[in-house]
Amino acid sequence: MLICHCNIITEKEIEQTIIGLLDLDPWQLIVPAKVYHAMQKRGRCCGCFPNVVETIIRVTENYHARSETSGVDVVSHLDRVRGLRVQYGSRTHERRKSDHRAA
Repeated sequence: MLICHCNIITEKEIEQTIIGLLDLDPWQLIVPAKVYHAMQKRGRCCGCFPNVVETIIRVTENYHARSETSGVDVVSHLDRVRGLRVQYGSRTHERRKSDHRAA
């Protein structure tokens, strides 16, 4: 599935990059900019970043579930991240309403 239309990046490529980053350090903070930097790309319109965040969460959960370490800390942190997304809603950007226009 195509995630980033600007850079023509598929979900599989993003997943492989995240796994590569987790192999280097399983407890590092992974954000979309780090994923794109590892792929030697840059976010252009950044409309794909919410989908990349969801992919990071899903892949990180699966990675730690397969590892031998306890996943209690990971799940509680990821639940808090999801809670923030629900709290602020996905239709707002920087706490602006959806009818906000910049120009």
